[in-house]
Formats: sequence, structure tokens, C-alpha cells
Amino acid sequence: MTQKNSGCLWMLAGFGLCLGLIFFALVFSVGALGMRNPVKPSAAKFEEAVVMDAKPQADGKDAPGKIALIHLRGIISSMEPGSVGETMVDDLKLQLEQAALDDKVKAVVLHVDSPGGEVTASDVIYNAVCKVRDGGFGPSNKKPVVVYMGSLAASGGYYVACGGSHLMANETTLTGSIGVIMQTLNYRELMGKVGLEAVTFKSGAFKDMLSGSREMRPEEKDYVQKMVMDTYGKFVGIVARERKRDEAELRNGLADGRIISGRDAKEAKLIDSLGQIEDAYSKAMELGKASGATIIRYESPFHFGRLFRVLGQSQKSSVEVNVMKSLMPKLEAGRLYFLPSFYVP
Repeated sequence: MTQKNSGCLWMLAGFGLCLGLIFFALVFSVGALGMRNPVKPSAAKFEEAVVMDAKPQADGKDAPGKIALIHLRGIISSMEPGSVGETMVDDLKLQLEQAALDDKVKAVVLHVDSPGGEVTASDVIYNAVCKVRDGGFGPSNKKPVVVYMGSLAASGGYYVACGGSHLMANETTLTGSIGVIMQTLNYRELMGKVGLEAVTFKSGAFKDMLSGSREMRPEEKDYVQKMVMDTYGKFVGIVARERKRDEAELRNGLADGRIISGRDAKEAKLIDSLGQIEDAYSKAMELGKASGATIIRYESPFHFGRLFRVLGQSQKSSVEVNVMKSLMPKLEAGRLYFLPSFYVP
């Protein structure tokens, strides 16, 4: 290698080193600024993207106002990280709040495509939807929420949907599954086969009631079953109140955990109408008195923390992917869930 070529390589290496130092200095300065001046979740804003342009009015002008499209996809879980908030639940709440406080937004379309998930997470989102519908952000911020159910809006997905002003589904949508499930794993016999024995010290009789190392006592089963039925009672009560149905009739009929189609849900008055997503837009315009309004959706703004999180996740990714495992929710023993039975292993 000639002396000239060697010098060029050293210059390139030095240049790359300088760029790296500048990049890391920028990252650390941004991080330090964020630590000194943390941004409150309520101040976080999503960026807007146009889904459908406004339709010209009779006078040739664009229709005033917007319809905000918000998506609820996948398992409802407080363990799922958010893109702006700490969790996906926080993201939904922030988007609903942003739509409610934006005077140009006349109505919201909540597109639900979810099998359900955690009881508490579902209840939090349901209450956030009700807050927009009922003017919880102020009388002037009361806005109709049209819920459109995609392929699947079951259990916790339907629980959330009940907070809407108008519920719409496709004929082939799977919905319903009004019920609660809780599971734990018993490995007592397996431990005996491998020669292991659990030694437990507890402060009360019920402290280890979901332990998989022993059989549950009758009083423990009764206690857990009561918790499940109390939560189920809240679910059925919400459906009865929101859909103006007799609670006893629901308990003895559709509220037994069964999945039903969108067409059957319409006949059972669990939803208001059938249609496509475009019909949901039209309904939102009608209820929001904003004919021909622009349809917008919220997107996460770019920031360095999100970039590094994505890079970190990509480094941990395995080349071999188990498709079935990736489609199944990560259920935790001892948690209550609004989920169809076929989502529970």
C-alpha cells in the first residue's frame, strides 16, 4: 500500500470517528434535555395524515372540519409499549384526547380490530371513548364516536366498542364473546416426576392461591370464581346499559362467551348497523354535521428514542419466526382477560 493510499484511509477513519462523536453527543444532549424538562403525556401530540380529502360543497368550497380516524388493533394490553405514551393504552387515550380538544374535529371513527385483552386496559379505553362521546373534556368538546368493527371485535374489543355513539360492523365481523377468563398453570405432577418440591412461606391462607405447585383448595376456587363473576357482571351491565338490553336476558342468552357474526349482532341489537368503513365515515359526518369533511388519522411523530427502540428490537430479533406463536397473546397467570376461548392456549 502506498503512503498516499494509507493517508486517505486514515483521513476517512478520522472523518468517520468525528461523525460518530457528533452523533452520540447530539443523542446524549437530547436525552439530558428530556430528563431536565420531561414532556407530560397530555402535552404529546400525534401528527396528522390525510386519509380522504374533503369533498367540495355546493358553493365550491371545501367542507369545514375533520373526522379523526383512530385504530385499535391487536391485543389490548398495558404491557404493550406505545409509540408516544408509555403503553398502547396511553396512545389510544392521547389520540382520543387530541381529537376531543381539536375544534376542527367534528367526530371520531374508532376502527376496532381486536380480540380483546386485559380487563383493566379494556375498561380504561372504554371510559376514554365515553369521555369523548359524553363531553368529558368540556361541553364544547362533546363529539360523536362511530365505532367500526373490522374482522374481529370480540370480548374486550366489544367492551371498548360499547362506549361509541353508533356501532357498525361488517356482516362477516366476529364479535360478541361477552365473558371473562382467568387461567393458571398447574405443574405439581411434573415437579414430582423430576424430584422437585416447592417450599412456601406465606402470611395468609390465600397468599399462594394460584400456585401451580399444588392443587387449589375448594375455598380458593370459590374465591377466584367470584372475582371472575363480579367482573363478568360489570361487563354484562355495561352492555345492557349501553345497548338498552335486559341484563337477565343477556346472561341467559348471548352473554355466555359465544362469538357471533356482525349480521347476528345487528339482529340482537348489539350493534346499530352494517356497512363498510366508508359507511362509518359517512355516519360520522352525519352525526358530526360535517358533510364532506376531511378524514385524517394520527401518526406517531419521529423521535430518537423511538429510533433506538426499533433498532434494539431488530438486533434481538431471531431469523426463525414461529408464526402461530407470534399470533397468540402473551397471557399472564393470575390476570383477568376479556378474550375468546380460542385465544387462550
